[in-house]
Amino acid sequence: MFMSNDHNLLAELIEALRCLPGVGAKSAQRMAFHLLERDRGGGVRLSKVLDEAMQRIGHCQSCRNFSESAECAICANGSRDASLLCVVETPADLLAVEQATGYRGRYFVLMGRLSPLDGLGPRELGVELLTGRLADGAVRELVIATNPTVEGEATSHWLGQLARTAGVRATRLAHGVPLGGELEYVDRSTLAHAFGSRQVLDD
Repeated sequence: MFMSNDHNLLAELIEALRCLPGVGAKSAQRMAFHLLERDRGGGVRLSKVLDEAMQRIGHCQSCRNFSESAECAICANGSRDASLLCVVETPADLLAVEQATGYRGRYFVLMGRLSPLDGLGPRELGVELLTGRLADGAVRELVIATNPTVEGEATSHWLGQLARTAGVRATRLAHGVPLGGELEYVDRSTLAHAFGSRQVLDD
């Protein structure tokens, strides 16, 4: 019975690790065995930090980025240019822009892109909060940095319409970002060039 319980717990650990993207049964088994055989301390630390992160990390009330407090560090930074608002699909895209460009404005994170098949519409992307930010008069340029995919382009068109309705100039990342690519994986120099060459969206 003792061995059976051990086996069940091990199987549960392996299955739990499979929730990570790109981790199949073999990879999860390797991870579980590594932690149990060679790095139990690392496993304990991982479980502690993971538990705290799940409990304490939420979303910024202004931009929807991940944050432990009501307002993230970028939104709370008074030196950022409030007249520039860059819209990205994910927190990973925000980080890519921050690391690769000299952008000093603020952000809005959609946490996805328009995809009716996945149940992602304007409401799920925070349209009410975004519309409010565009209407308050502070934003003069909406920098649309959605990914150059079919869904990303549809989302870009929708964002451009929102901006025009609010009387805000809308620009889109230009040269260098390949069609079908993801900002998270574009090298820094290419992303920096694309960001610096953004263009005004036509009606």
